[in-house]
Amino acid sequence: MKKVLKISGITLLGLLLLVLSLYGVYWLSAYYSAGKRMGSLGPKAALLQSGGHTYRDLNKNGKLDPYEDRRNPVDLRVEDLLSQMTLEEKAGCMFVGMMGMTESGKTIETPILSSNPLEVMTSNFIPYGSELIAEKKMNSFAPLGAPRPGLMARFNNHLQEMAERTRLGIPVTLASDPRHGVEFNPGIAMAAPGFSPWPGPLGLAATRDTLLAWEFGNVARQEYVACGIRVALHPMADLATEPRWSRVSGTFGEDLSLATAMLRNYIRGFQGDSLHAQSVACMAKHFPGSGTHTEGHEPHFKYGAEQSYSGDNFKYHVDAFAKGTSRAAQIMTSYGIPTGQTSEEVAVAFNRDVISGLLRDSLGFSGVVCTDWNVITDTWFMSLLKGGSSSWGVEGLSPIQRMEKVIRAGADQFGGESSPGLIVQLVREGKIIEERINLSVKRVLRDKFRLGLFDNPYVDEDRAEQIAGNSAFEKKGKEAQQKSVVMLKNSGLLPLPPGTKIYAEGIRSPGAIDQFGERVSSVEEADVIVKHIDTPFEPKDDFLMETFLGQHGRLYFNEEEKSELLSLVSLKPSIVIINLKRPAILTPIIDHTGAFLAEFGTSDEVLMEVLFGRVNPTGKLPFELPSSWQAVEKQLEDQPYDSKDPLFPFGYGLSYAL
Repeated sequence: MKKVLKISGITLLGLLLLVLSLYGVYWLSAYYSAGKRMGSLGPKAALLQSGGHTYRDLNKNGKLDPYEDRRNPVDLRVEDLLSQMTLEEKAGCMFVGMMGMTESGKTIETPILSSNPLEVMTSNFIPYGSELIAEKKMNSFAPLGAPRPGLMARFNNHLQEMAERTRLGIPVTLASDPRHGVEFNPGIAMAAPGFSPWPGPLGLAATRDTLLAWEFGNVARQEYVACGIRVALHPMADLATEPRWSRVSGTFGEDLSLATAMLRNYIRGFQGDSLHAQSVACMAKHFPGSGTHTEGHEPHFKYGAEQSYSGDNFKYHVDAFAKGTSRAAQIMTSYGIPTGQTSEEVAVAFNRDVISGLLRDSLGFSGVVCTDWNVITDTWFMSLLKGGSSSWGVEGLSPIQRMEKVIRAGADQFGGESSPGLIVQLVREGKIIEERINLSVKRVLRDKFRLGLFDNPYVDEDRAEQIAGNSAFEKKGKEAQQKSVVMLKNSGLLPLPPGTKIYAEGIRSPGAIDQFGERVSSVEEADVIVKHIDTPFEPKDDFLMETFLGQHGRLYFNEEEKSELLSLVSLKPSIVIINLKRPAILTPIIDHTGAFLAEFGTSDEVLMEVLFGRVNPTGKLPFELPSSWQAVEKQLEDQPYDSKDPLFPFGYGLSYAL
């Protein structure tokens, strides 16, 4: 037996050494390749003078080119730069790639073994930074993770220095999903430390304050610019008419009039009246409206591919873009197939009727159109994440055929992809003419010039920390949180008197109670119970991305959840607070509570201010709350407020009598 154990131990040790050796070879190969790529980059651009004008000699030719002269009109600068670009450089402009960063704010260039799954993923399954910039000649990226502003600023500066050393010095454009919420949901929104915390879009809609939407955009703009982020991958202009959809929380609700008013002001806060050197370009999404997916299924996955228009209400959803996002610099397409609306049943990214016909020709949009992430390439890693690329309706096409179809449909950029070689191949084989590529590249370059990136893409790392999350911005964000809370029920229990003894569950920061009341550790000691709950959903775990993108399906509390909640709130006078990510069914619960509040990304401090009457709740529901699951199942995916006998209608909300 001892001999067997000894042999087994030696075998395992040998296998371990073999694995470590192979990984060491893999690491050394990556290290060597990164060094070679970095060595292929040229010098930094010198600061030169011409006629008393200082300029960056981006192409290192020792003279002032029209594209380097900030005094020239943008169109002239674009045309001059385009005339100097190779096909490979043009192709690189047509991608918004994903990129990870090290803890020191540098690009990842070698594999990383870490307890952080994001670091492992980005270092082993996503192309390295030097590969994307030096080899693939890409210059638009969405950084993964949620670093502090100073670290993001350092990362921006590192990328810009690498980009400056490329042949023409085309600067990098950094894009980002929302970073100002209090919750972290990868792929949708991030609670990034150091940025001022605000409620989500549903919370802004609940305030009914369009000026506040502008103020959010203006604050977020300053924080983004300070750390180098120049494209906002938001707002979502989708209308939440299908309550089961997992992305309801990113919308301004189901009402067209409210959503368009909020969208216009939100975008104006980010961009100003037109793009300039202190703007952040908004990429509004997901055209022509992604809030109608059949039964609310998530379109990242095959089972959510179809957008339903059983109520013949396609125009209602398009109008959110036509009326709310007409000034947005960029548009992102939906993943879904707009069933019954076009001549071909394919997803929007591949759909010429939607992009060229509706968006370009009918609505007159002339800005950048970008696909949603990963609609082209199929890899084993994407299969693990979400079952493969989201190429609905064209799954049978090869990646290069899909790319050709997207370009012919009218899109300019590919989100989450990094395969410019396919575009080069399409042109070289005569399947796409270079003039068509030029058209898209002009749109991308135009925004880079308008944003001032060619003139100075660098930021002050220390100043980024001073600007982002400063006291004035945090105060404004807190005001928005206060105005967003919706009181659904109050049977005389609220406001609580000072010193109330509270037994709390589900509160993220229990210390917030101590400012006004007294925390107790048992129900028996308490005067009231405060229970914070989340919107219910049916968990799915077929793919990794479902753990955070798959919160769709049921809106009711199952028997186990309901029993646990009711057994608690029946013990003492109770207050239930729900984080409404979607229109939850509260019918079996609300009658057993003394008070019921809804929030959309609100700190516990603000919630306690509301409970103790320091703040009067004034928020109004941005969607109706259905009374039963049967009512939800009978709703039409594309119709607003069509739930039979809703528990609370759109716009409902109580306040304290003053």
